[in-house]
Amino acid sequence: MMHIQSKLPDVGTTIFTVMSQLAVQHQAINLSQGFPDYECSPELIKLVDHYMRSGYNQYAPMAGLLSLRERIAEKQEKLHHVIYNPDTEITITAGGTQALFAAIACVIRPDDEVIIFEPAYDAYGPTVTLFGGRIRAVELSAPNYSIDWLEVSKLINDKTRMIILNYPNNPTGRTLDENDIKCLINLTRDTNILLLSDEVYEHLIYDGKQHLSLSRYPELRERSFITASFGKLLHATGWKVGYCLAPQWLMNEFRKIHQFEVFSVNSFVQYAISDFLKNDRNYLEISDFFQVKKDFFSALMKETRFDVLTCNGSYFQSVQYSRISDEKDTDLAIRIIKEFGVAGIPVSAFYSKGTDYHVLRFCFAKKKETLEKAVEYLIKV
Repeated sequence: MMHIQSKLPDVGTTIFTVMSQLAVQHQAINLSQGFPDYECSPELIKLVDHYMRSGYNQYAPMAGLLSLRERIAEKQEKLHHVIYNPDTEITITAGGTQALFAAIACVIRPDDEVIIFEPAYDAYGPTVTLFGGRIRAVELSAPNYSIDWLEVSKLINDKTRMIILNYPNNPTGRTLDENDIKCLINLTRDTNILLLSDEVYEHLIYDGKQHLSLSRYPELRERSFITASFGKLLHATGWKVGYCLAPQWLMNEFRKIHQFEVFSVNSFVQYAISDFLKNDRNYLEISDFFQVKKDFFSALMKETRFDVLTCNGSYFQSVQYSRISDEKDTDLAIRIIKEFGVAGIPVSAFYSKGTDYHVLRFCFAKKKETLEKAVEYLIKV
């Protein structure tokens, strides 16, 4: 029998897949994986259908449809008062995760160190490892999940190549404030440290907070890859269309990787999204849409014995269960699926060491009746 030596021997099936499979197996309401259970805009569907039937079914340009890159540049200027050149500084990707992969792949070499903040999206660590890099994790503690920048500074050395941030954050819902930005600027000034800012939830922000994109700050923009996704914005996670913003000197390297990963992204969807974004209400009003869902779900959850944590962004609500049980979060999450019919995600899965603050994450990007039914079951826990 032939054998290979795994490049990722410690990586198994993601917790999102595991919990979704358990939800199907036990016919549970799935609030674990982050996807809506309602349809995206009928107008957008018509646009996709139009362009598919009109023959836009061949390769798009490697960097993406120019008109879509122009829409993204317009959006970035309108929201963050920054200009990106759509020809040289914006690339359309096959979802946000592919953008993350390409950004890491084009700069990380063996023994480079990458600082991440945990709880962290599970794609960062394995991708860094795949290219020989080493993860240096800063653990953030529930319930506040604030960044100890002094701890971050102690990790920085000559091998530090990149810092990865994800704000609004999955799973905590936390956002950056101006002090965080000031600290980040001070730590990276006069260094060769690059930044990878995962801003996939940039438009899903609540309670009067403002999304502080790293693109707003010249000192950070000059060293940053900024990745985002249309999946969350358009309620169409299955289309896998995202993008990356970066200064030209970084984008040149990004595209060298991107062209051999996917070369280009499906063309007819790019045409449709480009047309759809001409109406800025389609992205300016998304925050209000999800604010209603967040408030509705959190109000319902207050009828349970779970303690609702602060959520200023993303479409995930984290809750602590200290008043319910002292079980491991993975054990409780599985038991809730089997005994109560609701699937969530144990937040320890977002820590490399499995750190457990007795927190579960639920997705509220669901129909009102789905959320009502789920909480009806969760009240019994």
